Amino acid sequence: MSENSPTSPGAAPPDRLPEILPVVPVTDVALFPKMQLPMSVSQPDLVQLVDEAMQKDRVIGVLASRKKDSEGVQAPADLYRVGTAALIIRMAKLAPNSVQMIVQGLSRFAVSDFVEGKPYIQARVSPAAETGENDTETQALRGSLLRTFSRMVDLSPVLPNEMGEWLKTVEDPGLVADVVASATQADLARKQEVLETLNVKERLRMVNDMAARQVDILELESKIQSQVKGDMDKSQREYYLRQQMKAIRDELGERDENRVEVEDYRTRIAAKGLPEVARKEAERELERLARMHPSSSEYTVSSTYLDWLTALPWNEETADNLDIKKAQEVLDEDHFGLEKPKQRIIEYLAVRKLKPDSKGPILCFAGPPGTGKTSLGKSIARALGRKFVRMSLGGVRDEAEIRGHRRTYVGALPGNIIQGIRRAESRNPVFILDEIDKVGTDFRGDPSSALLEVLDPEQNDTFTDHYLDVPFDLSRVLFLTTANILDTIPPALRDRMEVIQLSGYTQEEKTAIAKKYLIPRQRTENGLSSKQIHIRSGAVTEIITGYTREAGLRNLEREIAAVCRGVARKIAEGSVESVTIGKADVKGFLGPRKLPPEDSCRQIVPGVVTGLAWTSAGGDILFVEAARMSGGKGLTLTGQLGEVMKESASAALTYVRSHLAELGIAPDFFDKNEIHIHVPAGAIPKDGPSAGVAMLTAIASIATGKPVKRGLAMTGEITLRGQVLPVGGIKEKVLAAYRAKIREVILPRWNENDLDDVPQNVREKISFHFADRMDEVLSIALSGAPGKC
Repeated sequence: MSENSPTSPGAAPPDRLPEILPVVPVTDVALFPKMQLPMSVSQPDLVQLVDEAMQKDRVIGVLASRKKDSEGVQAPADLYRVGTAALIIRMAKLAPNSVQMIVQGLSRFAVSDFVEGKPYIQARVSPAAETGENDTETQALRGSLLRTFSRMVDLSPVLPNEMGEWLKTVEDPGLVADVVASATQADLARKQEVLETLNVKERLRMVNDMAARQVDILELESKIQSQVKGDMDKSQREYYLRQQMKAIRDELGERDENRVEVEDYRTRIAAKGLPEVARKEAERELERLARMHPSSSEYTVSSTYLDWLTALPWNEETADNLDIKKAQEVLDEDHFGLEKPKQRIIEYLAVRKLKPDSKGPILCFAGPPGTGKTSLGKSIARALGRKFVRMSLGGVRDEAEIRGHRRTYVGALPGNIIQGIRRAESRNPVFILDEIDKVGTDFRGDPSSALLEVLDPEQNDTFTDHYLDVPFDLSRVLFLTTANILDTIPPALRDRMEVIQLSGYTQEEKTAIAKKYLIPRQRTENGLSSKQIHIRSGAVTEIITGYTREAGLRNLEREIAAVCRGVARKIAEGSVESVTIGKADVKGFLGPRKLPPEDSCRQIVPGVVTGLAWTSAGGDILFVEAARMSGGKGLTLTGQLGEVMKESASAALTYVRSHLAELGIAPDFFDKNEIHIHVPAGAIPKDGPSAGVAMLTAIASIATGKPVKRGLAMTGEITLRGQVLPVGGIKEKVLAAYRAKIREVILPRWNENDLDDVPQNVREKISFHFADRMDEVLSIALSGAPGKC
């Protein structure tokens, strides 16, 4: 339906308004009295309404609807209660179910109620007569409205000038208000309000406001058009000047080889929507490029710089998958266990769902090799629906690897951060910085210091690469880092990251992971089907205990791959069609056991203590051996011990010598004997204070002749007063004891709360003793029968 317009009627209207009118609902338009409106109906019930009206008096009721055309069938409850009676002037049927007609408004009416009985809507109506006097104020309002309408006609490209001249001849102020109201671009609700206002003076005031607002809008549009035209004139002037320059070059015989490339860059810069600072820098560099000859050495530098600026995703990003349940399913599908990292990612998603503009955390996954840190980053990217970028920091010593080289250097490029963002083609990828604990430093700078800005959500929204030399927003990137140990990471950098520890796996977890992930993956990579190879649980356990002893899973997967290759060879040779591998069959594929059971390494003799250590590869057990020799006072230490570990041994000897009577040691024992402490695996450097309890127990055991309980391990730092101080890595140490089939562990009492991180099934199978002082440790450890040195 189009807007209505005033015109003379094409047929004589009836003398009075019928009591019951058939109603045609209209949307987005209001019909005023004396106005004409083209209408099109295609609903069968409305076609019938028009046919019946044409056979009678051609009068219908037009009521505006609150609903849109696309919102379904119009019901009486959706219609306004004041409308316009209209006369059908012309009608034409284009098809059996399509009618085109022109109607002219007659007068306002008010609906009393709706009448049923027809397939279309009928209403019982009464005339809505205008009120108010045509006094001086009314005429003043009419004059003001005519002046405003004249200005509106001057500014509007669609209103003819004749309409303004004609309206000046209309004496009826109510009709003037109706004509101007229909000519404005006000919404339906506002026009309906005018239609329902029967007091002419109030209607004139209302339409005056509408017309004034319409004039303001038209003046603003005119101003904008003038500005656009001015900009176009400036662009055309520049175009003509460039064409003249081209003609001059042609006359001089100079070739303008870079013109096409410059215009291409100009188009790309305009289409990219660069930030203001980057846009100005790009245009400045483009002007330099336009003045250069293509053979110039600087030409390639400028064109490469513009390539980088226009290739970066300044505004492009992927939409986050904020379905928390789906994200949890993806994380569980890719990784077994790792509850803390998964929980942190789900919390991040929840925050993003509630606060979309929140800044992402900087997470650091710290743990032994092979525990799934890097693959967890890929899984997070898949769960979020983001692109994934990985950058290895192992051995990086050049700051330019992070911040890029300045353009003054030959072959300069942006740093790996910006390069990764470009490869991702998105400004919000999951960016994992692998092995952040192995960043080095030399004369080329300190990369870890350059990372301080990258890994700070409060600063990285204006990260400036030396090559680009304009700020780039990294705040929407989800940065993840991985590390084996945290000690080598500078404190300032470590402070910017939220550390999540990934500990080693238990035997049960390794078995479950091998069945769910490792065996199917290696089976596929070696061209085998599930019918051709079946590895039983006993075989998996044998591989774990006899051929690998690690916190992670890399060696386990290598051994499983070796088994699969052996089966593939047999099937390829045609000797078998399928193979089922049990515990006894593992030796045939992998050879003899590489790791003897730990029980064979332990004997109940005085001076041998099992300690617990924490290394970059996870937890491990550590044997401390003490022996006595005839001789004077002295302490010999071997086994590649660090300074801290040597000091712990000295403190242990001092405690034992100062408590001879309490320990039941002869007063002259150390006058006649010298103590030698050795920690096996002497080729491996060892350091740290957590072996103090084990060393003191070993000295006490050799001095008293009492062996340490079988199946007991311990850890803790000591003081000269015999206090047991807390140490780190409790979860990793307990898991190492569990892998070694140790079922009794002594820990510092301050570390009791750290057992909450240990899996429940491990806690149930190990007995824990918590000690504050060394006399408590010795009363537990030296309860076995005495033996020989």
